[in-house]
Amino acid sequence: MDLGIAGRRAIVCAASKGLGRACAFALAREGVHVTLTARSADALEATAEEIRKATGATVTTALGDIATEEGRAAALAACPEPDILINNAGGPPPGDFHDWDRDDWIRALDANMLAPIFLIKATVDGMVARRFGRIVNITSAAVKAPIPILGLSNGARTGLTGFVAGLSRQTVKHNVTINNLLPGPFETDRLRKTMEGGAKAAGRTIEEEMDVRRKANPAGRFGDPEEFGAACAFLCAAQSGFMTGQNILLDGGGYPGTL
Repeated sequence: MDLGIAGRRAIVCAASKGLGRACAFALAREGVHVTLTARSADALEATAEEIRKATGATVTTALGDIATEEGRAAALAACPEPDILINNAGGPPPGDFHDWDRDDWIRALDANMLAPIFLIKATVDGMVARRFGRIVNITSAAVKAPIPILGLSNGARTGLTGFVAGLSRQTVKHNVTINNLLPGPFETDRLRKTMEGGAKAAGRTIEEEMDVRRKANPAGRFGDPEEFGAACAFLCAAQSGFMTGQNILLDGGGYPGTL
């Protein structure tokens, strides 16, 4: 299926590894010119070169923390008029809410709620004027089924979800859609990190803990980031203009609800 986005321009945040990287690859395979952001120069440039070699796409980079004004300015300088925006940032650490102070909450909000909102604010009017825009926010399955140890993420990402629910209904008539992708367990460094506490409590190694969790998922496995990237690319397609304000859960059937 031709997604109809060859030649479009995209900013993909936190794209040097994990799910952001997978989204960047998927868009590049569709002929999109991608601008990648990340905090690590070495990882960022390595990923950019991988994508160039694998796809032949035009790839630019913007070094910086997307949760900061400076990081966002760098991304927008590298790609001032994106047609596609993939919002993504590393999640806050797990823990007990009794231990979190105001600074912990502000960091979580800056990365997982406010940074996406500010990038949307900076780009959505241009998309409206050009009558094409696709914004995808990578949030978390925890928006649908909160995870107690991820309270910082639960709160910040749910705040973003509420904001998007309102704005997405205003922009869709201009062929600008805003949707959220909610990843469950995917084989990423972030997943391994969140498994550490459970492994320690159960007296298991990380690999043993991950194997237990794989078997507990209805799919019998964790997700492949490439699957996630493909879902993201579809949400950015020319054919996806009637789909907005949605929260698309990719979790192998882990969420047990009907709705």
